[in-house]
Amino acid sequence: MGLKAAIIGAGSTYTPELIEGLITRRGTLPFDSVALMDIDEKRLETVGSLAKRQLAAGGFGGEVILTADLDRALDGAFFVFGQIRVGKMPARIRDEKIPLKYGLLGQETTGAGGFMKALRTVPVILDIAERMKRLSADGAWLVNFSNPSGIIAEAVLNRTKLNMIGLCNCAINMVKEIADTIETTAFDYEYVGLNHLSWITSVVKHGETEDLVAALSGKAGASMKNVPEIAYDPALLRAVPYIPSSYLSYFYTREAQIQKCRDAEQTRGEVCLGLEEKLLEQYADETLTVKPPELEKRGGALYSTAAMSAADSILNDKGETHVVAAKNNRAVPFMDDDDVVELKCQLGRGGVTPLPVKEYNSYVIGLMRAVKAYEKLTVKAAVNGDRDAALAALMAHPLIGDYAKAKPMLDEMLEANKAFLPNFS
Repeated sequence: MGLKAAIIGAGSTYTPELIEGLITRRGTLPFDSVALMDIDEKRLETVGSLAKRQLAAGGFGGEVILTADLDRALDGAFFVFGQIRVGKMPARIRDEKIPLKYGLLGQETTGAGGFMKALRTVPVILDIAERMKRLSADGAWLVNFSNPSGIIAEAVLNRTKLNMIGLCNCAINMVKEIADTIETTAFDYEYVGLNHLSWITSVVKHGETEDLVAALSGKAGASMKNVPEIAYDPALLRAVPYIPSSYLSYFYTREAQIQKCRDAEQTRGEVCLGLEEKLLEQYADETLTVKPPELEKRGGALYSTAAMSAADSILNDKGETHVVAAKNNRAVPFMDDDDVVELKCQLGRGGVTPLPVKEYNSYVIGLMRAVKAYEKLTVKAAVNGDRDAALAALMAHPLIGDYAKAKPMLDEMLEANKAFLPNFS
């Protein structure tokens, strides 16, 4: 039997990025079948047709399947790439707007917005995982980019036996930014955190002993297009002397980020909706056979590199080091063994091996533990339709934690999302 890839949520405008990765690595990832699945058949046809043209131009001679049938897509697949958005962009925009009415952050992956996205998405991903156990190839892997990636990995890795990694392009962009800043790729680094709550805590050039992390903090770290930039005071960077992922700005400068959201003419979701409409117009051009450069404005830099290099390491048992969301298994001393954390891991046929983390401080410990409590409560709420767990999750989150805001906001968001929350009905 040949090697099959399945992309679930293939109507996403990010799909041409993944297809480009399949073409680039065709020598080490010899897929002979690619299934593109989406419930939005109109978008699937537009994006899928471009994917077919890309693959043909790249010399791919295998089967390309466009389908709205999830089981057909999963059948026999060894790698399943997940990039779903339950409720599509209108749900994201509601997630962004409703919390602002209560003076809270509605960001897509953290705060109240990420929480509501998790409630919609976790049950769907768990259903995909269960179907994969029945239908996919022996030893199949789910490589998930669907947000909130860390919470989804927390659910899948602790509630199923599926091979799975959670991926994000944040880490790979942070490392690239450091390499660009110090003008070399010959360095070691430590990385610790949860998805979209992470730090590089050490940077040492090969053959040297000086740790550059304090000097690089505030100068490197890769700002993401969907996170408004805010400059950090030197005192803050001395207090937490690590290189933060851009999402830490929501925790470091909470009120300033909320004010930026209030002042913006459009939410990020509304901006993305406009970008996607323009991208889809380009994708419909039958002469287009490559990923258009405008896709970079959507915020998916190195998305394909992260996914395909991880798949390559697994399939070919390379044991390469990648930053992924995986079970802790004693790698981070202050977290539980079954906590899903984001850190450097070796990837091979035998699975995922987290690498021990040594450099961190009390701030990192406190914030990771608090957000992990929120994540676990969110998974419980999503799986069981548990309103008490949902409220407790919001109360535990460092960006929320106020009952007078959390309770009415939760009620409004559950009502607005009831079509996508069968567990709560």
